[in-house]
Amino acid sequence: AIACLQFAFIIKSNHSSLFSFDPLRSDAPVLSNGTQTLNVNENLDAKRKAKSGHKEKGEGETRGNQEDEEKLNIVLLYGDDWRYDTLSAAGHPVVKTPNLDRLAKNGVHFTHNCVTTSVCWISRATLYTGQYLSRHKAKKIAGDHNFVGHNWKNTMPGRLLDAGYYTGLVGKWHHSNFTQRMFNFSRVYYGSHWEKDFREGEIHVTKKNERDALEFLRERPRQSKSSKSKDGKKNDNPFFLLVSFFATHAEDSNPLQYLPQNESMKLYQNVEVPLGPTTNNPNSWDRLPHFFDDTNEGRKRWKLRHDEPEKHQRMMKNLYRMATEVDTSCGKIIEELEHQGVLNKTLVIFTTDNGNIHGEHGLADKWYPYQDSIRVPLIVWDPRMEEEDRGMVIDEFTLNVDLAPTILGAAGGMVGKSMQGRDISELYRKRSRAGGEYDSNVRARVDKEEHKVDWRKEFFYEYPLLLGKNRIPSSEALVRKDFKYMWWPDWGLEQLFDLAKDPFEEFDLIGDPKQWHRLVEMRHRFAQLKQEAE
Repeated sequence: AIACLQFAFIIKSNHSSLFSFDPLRSDAPVLSNGTQTLNVNENLDAKRKAKSGHKEKGEGETRGNQEDEEKLNIVLLYGDDWRYDTLSAAGHPVVKTPNLDRLAKNGVHFTHNCVTTSVCWISRATLYTGQYLSRHKAKKIAGDHNFVGHNWKNTMPGRLLDAGYYTGLVGKWHHSNFTQRMFNFSRVYYGSHWEKDFREGEIHVTKKNERDALEFLRERPRQSKSSKSKDGKKNDNPFFLLVSFFATHAEDSNPLQYLPQNESMKLYQNVEVPLGPTTNNPNSWDRLPHFFDDTNEGRKRWKLRHDEPEKHQRMMKNLYRMATEVDTSCGKIIEELEHQGVLNKTLVIFTTDNGNIHGEHGLADKWYPYQDSIRVPLIVWDPRMEEEDRGMVIDEFTLNVDLAPTILGAAGGMVGKSMQGRDISELYRKRSRAGGEYDSNVRARVDKEEHKVDWRKEFFYEYPLLLGKNRIPSSEALVRKDFKYMWWPDWGLEQLFDLAKDPFEEFDLIGDPKQWHRLVEMRHRFAQLKQEAE
């Protein structure tokens, strides 16, 4: 159940506008075949303005007021097993992601974006539904109820399809019950870094993701009869494209784990990947709860990837090479949007399904409520942003339950009332969603304390018992920026960490009498949020 099974569906299916990319940029990382990553022209059109409203529609959904605002196309660039700091925009000392960096520079970068369950298929179910695991209950990959019939119609992609969007999925699905009716265009495959291909014989999975995404964009239907702009001209059909990269997920059954493209192997050759204070530190392993032993899946994967210094360096460099490859493909996709003249009508989002532990605590992979497992990148390019707000950095807690409401908000509403997230554009758009009036307090820059957006300051995390309490114990948590309360249900163990003083979650304060009142309060709030997640 942990290893990604390889599926291949070849079906059919289509994408939008704002940056200009320069493939001849001199500072672009160059692969050995001469390919360069792409550059975003920073001279953006300053005429993009936005107005929006909010009102109830029907019993099952809310719909924004779109009289003054056209529906946006949506492109979701969705990485795999990629934690928040694996971006040069986040200050990483090794990995280079110039295209995503420029997306952030011309959009908004969320530094505290987290997932509510850190594993591939559950996080994807949360993406589709806008719900916690406790509500969508897609606990197993092969769950018979997952996204069948009416269940799919109520998901974010299902609602977009019903609303006339031309929808596409490229890459990883990771659930059973996939059918061609779910998307207009679909190319589904994952599990291997090198794919058998009827056109090229063999192709790297990231290049295949890129190729199929570009095919969607180039073959999508145009000139909708029913959709017209304010000047009476026909609009293209709006489209939604989910590019679900398999990178940087490991090939679980392969001892090499990470297999980049051949052209990428010269990247990062002469660098030393620095170690964090808890990376491969035996003291950090010893501080974990007593039930973490050699039968633990995270420990087994640590031995595959990180238990020797040279192995750790090789694994991390290959992972970073694959991250740069994804960045290059993202640049090609955005360049195509620019070439088609639709980037200024397209919401572009880059995020990932879960984080990844790279040797910290003597572990590897995800699942657990540690920061490296639950924090993931989030970069948004939104043509509705005011020009002076581009490059904004926001440190509010955003979650993967927010993605569906955000995307549906950009598509004209249709946000299901069963969805548990919020439209994150509230945090970066100047014009109030209530009536379109200018409100300078709706901005939420990381360096401003006076913003007045009523936004979450904490969230509930959950991971279910799937493979045995020793192999991957279930876990839950109340996460705040200053403190984190963890609960290990299978073992009846609770922990408390002061993230401000102990950001690497090494020293458990559960027995500290000075923390008693805080512990009582956090236990109570944890129980409240757990109930609300259902």
